[in-house]
Amino acid sequence: MLGSLIFCFLIQLYFSLFVHLRLARYTVEEVPQTALKPLSVVICARNEAENLKRYLPQVMAQNYPDFEVVVVNDRSWDGTRELLEEFAKQDKRLKVVTISEGEKFIAGKKFAATMGIKAASNEWLVFTDADCVPASENWLLGMQAPADDQIAIVLGYSPYLKKWGLLNALIRFETFFTAVNYLSYAIKGMPYMGVGRNMAYKKSLFFKNKGFAAHMHIPSGDDDLFVNANANPTNTAIRINKEAHVWSEPNTSFFAYLRQKKRHFGAGKLYKRKHKFILSTQIIFQFLFYAFLAAAFCIKTLLFPTAVILLLSIVIRCFIYPRILKRLNYGDLRWFFPILDILLFIFLMFNGFLSIFVKKVKWK
Repeated sequence: MLGSLIFCFLIQLYFSLFVHLRLARYTVEEVPQTALKPLSVVICARNEAENLKRYLPQVMAQNYPDFEVVVVNDRSWDGTRELLEEFAKQDKRLKVVTISEGEKFIAGKKFAATMGIKAASNEWLVFTDADCVPASENWLLGMQAPADDQIAIVLGYSPYLKKWGLLNALIRFETFFTAVNYLSYAIKGMPYMGVGRNMAYKKSLFFKNKGFAAHMHIPSGDDDLFVNANANPTNTAIRINKEAHVWSEPNTSFFAYLRQKKRHFGAGKLYKRKHKFILSTQIIFQFLFYAFLAAAFCIKTLLFPTAVILLLSIVIRCFIYPRILKRLNYGDLRWFFPILDILLFIFLMFNGFLSIFVKKVKWK
């Protein structure tokens, strides 16, 4: 029992010390002060009139000399179309693409994103969502095409806005660990996903690799599956300067959050085999660590060594993750790290179990 616990502890240490610590030590680049090339921002919107009214002006107000914003109105009925038409009259940089109900196509965000990409005038595409707001007016400067033309994908970061309650803390903490994983592995030279609320890539890369054709049947994955299929150690970079973050509106309903995570879980099944192995190993050994920990505490003779292992795990992890929490705009959560870590693990187990029985998912 003790040997199994120690082995799981060592596996846990590998991910903490040899993967995630890379992000804690990563030198954050300053946001460039000049723009290199024109770019296109692509936003897919379905019944997002209120969010567009609130956040689109801040996207249009970016401190970037040459950019356009392409908003795809995907079969909305809440006044989104009329709102976008008014915005377009006021600012010629806004390009509106409208998908009408009843058109013959495969409904979903991937089709909307494809239409937006086709309508974009520029090679460099920056993606975000209608319910997102740039952290600063220099967001596009931070997410612009790098000087190195070999870089075809830039992975950004998008934290959720702070609200009251345990659900919000859990959502933000889960988002944090997702970001820690994909950003750390990108630094390590093994990029496997990105988040569509804040990422960028070349238009030519999209069409060269036939866009979303390989996973068009999956409702989600317009971001992570595209990166998983096309990113490699030499064509991918990360941008985590706080000026280049994009804040997002979190779910306020537990069931809405479950539906969102169900979509993400479905996309993960199509990851490359090596990525599925790594991610599965990480969650399995975390489960085994807690399982063996609980079992060992029930054996009187193992109480002391088990307590020492638990203390070492907490101390080492508290040395690494609170630093990254602060770096990724979640500094307020660092005081609750051990508790949220356990709660997140329980939620992931519950969500994984639920996904076995709930098969149907949709975008909106």
